[in-house]
Amino acid sequence: MLVDVTSDVARGDRAGRRRHGYRYPQAAATQPGLRAGASHTSLVVIGCPREPAPGPGLESGPITVPGVRRAIGQCSPRAGTADDDRRVVLGRPGSVGPVRVLLDVSAVPDEPRGAGRYVVELARHLARLDEPDLELVLLAGRGDRDRWEALAPASGLRVEAEVPRNRPSRLGWEQVMGPRTAARLGVDVWHGPHYTVPLRAPVPLVVTIHDLTLLEHPEWHERPKTLYFARMIPAAVARAAVCVCVSRHTADRLAAMVPARTGTAREVQAREVMVVPHGVDHTRFRPEPDPAPDLDRLDRIGVRPPYVAFLSTIEPRKGLPNLVEAFARVAAHRPDLSLVVAGGSGWDGGDADAAVAASGVASRVVRTGFLPDDLVPALMRRAAAFVHPALEEGFGLPALEALACGAPVVTTTGSSIEEFVGDAALLVPPGDVDALTKGIERALDPVESGVLARRGPEQAAPYTWEAVAVAHRDAYRHAASRARGAR
Repeated sequence: MLVDVTSDVARGDRAGRRRHGYRYPQAAATQPGLRAGASHTSLVVIGCPREPAPGPGLESGPITVPGVRRAIGQCSPRAGTADDDRRVVLGRPGSVGPVRVLLDVSAVPDEPRGAGRYVVELARHLARLDEPDLELVLLAGRGDRDRWEALAPASGLRVEAEVPRNRPSRLGWEQVMGPRTAARLGVDVWHGPHYTVPLRAPVPLVVTIHDLTLLEHPEWHERPKTLYFARMIPAAVARAAVCVCVSRHTADRLAAMVPARTGTAREVQAREVMVVPHGVDHTRFRPEPDPAPDLDRLDRIGVRPPYVAFLSTIEPRKGLPNLVEAFARVAAHRPDLSLVVAGGSGWDGGDADAAVAASGVASRVVRTGFLPDDLVPALMRRAAAFVHPALEEGFGLPALEALACGAPVVTTTGSSIEEFVGDAALLVPPGDVDALTKGIERALDPVESGVLARRGPEQAAPYTWEAVAVAHRDAYRHAASRARGAR
């Protein structure tokens, strides 16, 4: 039986409590569809952390989704109407036979961050799936085989380490050698988890789009990178059988910035978008009642409470200069408070350096650089406040991980973060230093801090990398089934 399913995206479950320039997330009004290109786009949110139990209008068997969204937060399907015949049929696991998937991990640096973390966790948890009909092949950079084989040593994970490591050579290799590699390895699906795919590959393609800032805000990125990706992102989206977006916000921006083209049936059909939010490793990111082990680890890198924590690649869109200015205001009447800035340098961190130098509190700003994995949860758990002041995000994984640790979180409105924080964080407008200052002060209040610390782990609990792997498995099966159905 085929069932139409439709629902609205839930963007927070507490309406509009506003205080002192910051607010808790406010539930969004119902949106009838994507703002641009929707007439040729099927959008399926399959990354819901908790699958709903079957209810009225939802039975076993394939799900047919008519250009529809499925709620990330509430995950409660309801019967929809067939407003057109552009439908995505999601087969149940096992319905398409064996699928060999190539996951391109060659862009992940030795110190993964952001999108790199997503690729590492996706590869790890795909390899752990008990799916005899899903074979995973990782395409890695030259000399990088050992790292990827160690992800799941008991799984017999296959790694092909043959891609050049530097970006220009790697991107050129993808287009020239990628199609040949897909044919040689006999894969059924190629997944490019970082915006691009080999456009002439002889197999169905899945591409992950993290955000659209390369198109919307080229000033936040290196010019050669923006010139290349401005052409390749639309081309990859047009060519892919399935586009995976990490948030509904990214899917909306994709529809606005890369409208689906009219024309051939292939161009229309190719625009299928699956929203799969990131997960959390709850074995690492969780509250710990005993602070001693964390404090010992942090002391070794010169970090001592009380402190406000920031963790991200240091680049223009992360809003670090605004945080430095807000911290300087808060620090004026909190002489024991420090600001810990953790994360490696990205492109153009000069504004952040200048902001620290001009803040008047430079001696109270601790720069740790890139943090090893074992230090990240400790930093979050013992923070008086964790602040993620991004101007724009495709997802904002550090904020979700901080919630899981029980840290009081202050972050920004207007992008993907509102989709997952619920009422467990304080939200301020991006770039508004006055509101950010008040939000930090409020998060430092013992009563408010306690409330947020209790809400955070519960809010983050449904988001798991296991669910992410299962959602991608379904995306791969769907891509493969489309190709097999066309034969």
